[in-house]
Amino acid sequence: MTGMSDTDFPPCPECGSEYTYEMDPLLVCPECGHEWDPQAAEEADAAPVIKDSVGNVLADGDTVTVVKTLKVKGASQPIKAGTTVRNIRLVDASDGHDIDARVDGFGQMKLKSSIVKKI
Repeated sequence: MTGMSDTDFPPCPECGSEYTYEMDPLLVCPECGHEWDPQAAEEADAAPVIKDSVGNVLADGDTVTVVKTLKVKGASQPIKAGTTVRNIRLVDASDGHDIDARVDGFGQMKLKSSIVKKI
């Protein structure tokens, strides 16, 4: 034993084991073999999670479908339900619009995650 207490490292995020140890630059769980970077885990926890209308977690580059018909200011036709939007980009929410995407026939626009479903 090196004299370290069991509270020096966080428990394993996979199995909850308290017997984790450090193997530079990772933390390792001897019970399930899971290895993780504690700094990356902290950064991931800090990032907001954006979910679609049914609770799927969205990420940059995902393809989504519009779930309800949307009226668009200045456009003669609405964006119809079922329209596929490819390669979305998540942005900081402004008025709830947290997706930046190019919609075919309408161009670049911002959408709310609550009106799309991940494919």
